Formats: sequence, C-alpha cells, structure tokens
Amino acid sequence: MLIAGFPAGSFAANCYIVAPDAGEECLIIDPGQDAEPGIEEIVARHRLRPVAVLATHGHLDHIWSVAPVCGARNIPACIHPADRALLSDPAKGLSLLAGQQLFKGLTFSEPDDVVELADGMSLRLAGIELVVDHAPGHTPGSVAFRLPEDEAERGVLFTGDLLFAGSIGRTDLPGGDYQTILDSLARVCLPLPDQTVVLAGHGPSTTIGAERASNPFLAGLAPASGPTARGL
Repeated sequence: MLIAGFPAGSFAANCYIVAPDAGEECLIIDPGQDAEPGIEEIVARHRLRPVAVLATHGHLDHIWSVAPVCGARNIPACIHPADRALLSDPAKGLSLLAGQQLFKGLTFSEPDDVVELADGMSLRLAGIELVVDHAPGHTPGSVAFRLPEDEAERGVLFTGDLLFAGSIGRTDLPGGDYQTILDSLARVCLPLPDQTVVLAGHGPSTTIGAERASNPFLAGLAPASGPTARGL
C-alpha cells in the first residue's frame, strides 16, 4: 500500500494520495488550498493515475482544489450529502465575518460528477476498498475513511477533522456540535484496534491506542457500537 501526504496551503490541511502500489490507480483525499502542485509531484514520482477525489468534509481548507483537480482529470468527487452544498458555497461552513474576509472575489463550483457518500458504504476504487464512516460533529457531513487491516499492513483511518494527535475537531463553526462529535468519536474511533493508524486532517499521524491513552477529549468516553460496512 502506498500512502503519501503533505500539508497544503496556508491552512496546512493534509492531502493524501492512496494507491495499491507505484504505477497503479490512486485516490486523492482532501485536496485543499494550493494542493495541485503537491498532487502532481506525487502522482508523477510514483507514476499514478488518479480515479477519484474523496472529501472528509466540506470546509474550505479541505475542498479548495476539488473542482480543478476533478476537472483536469475528468474524475468524480465523493462527499457526504450533508456537506455537498459547501463544494459550491464553502462560506456556509464559516462565520459570516470569516466568509466575507476569505471569499472576496473568489468563486467555487461543484465538479461535474459528484458521488454522495453514506454511512457504512464500501468504496471499491483504484484497487482499494475503503469503508465510509459518517462522523458528524465538526460538520454535519463529516466522514472518516477506513482502510481495514486486510487492505493495509495495519488498519488506517483517515479522520479529517474528527480526531487529531492530542485533540479533536472544533465545533464552534456552523453545523458543529460538541456532543455530536463526542458521539462520533465513541462510535467511529474507539471501537478500532489500538494499532490502527490515524491520518488526520491536520498535524502528525498517530494511533488509536495513543489517543485512547492520552487524548484529553477522549477521557471518560467508552466505545459505542462499532463501525459498520455494507457493499454498494
């Protein structure tokens, strides 16, 4: 399994490229601000062929380059329907003042091909099977993408802004809710094995075990019913 990532733009949102191996098809997760040069460099270095863009949620720092990346390669974008409107109007996910400051003179558009994600959906793309776990709380349409252990040497969870090393996603923006994100953490993250690698939307990688032991926001949380999987 090939997983390459880099922090994109002034928001330093992690963009990930996932492929079975060099020279294969690949998936692009969360292409944020100015992500295109980094994507092109990784794709060229490993001789990869992108087949889809996946968004963990619709905030600007994670979807800034979705439309141009999809348009340049004629590939679909995958996002939960509760966040789909943010592809063309990301200001809806920010406070009024922040939106006015960030979006002056900027326009965004939805890609031509959008695939709506659902909880438990199994995505079979680029020779990889990823399971979608709906994880609201940071945004209503936040999801995590789970690579089971049979797909990777260790299980991998792309958490977006659900779980970070030592922290969790903010809940003070439109659509955010603190109790909801705690419920998502208990249901999506805590049932997973300690060795599961967490590749977050910002900051360094970690593991479920490390966060279970030391993340103050997880203290006192018990695992809820674990993630499900259904093929579609």
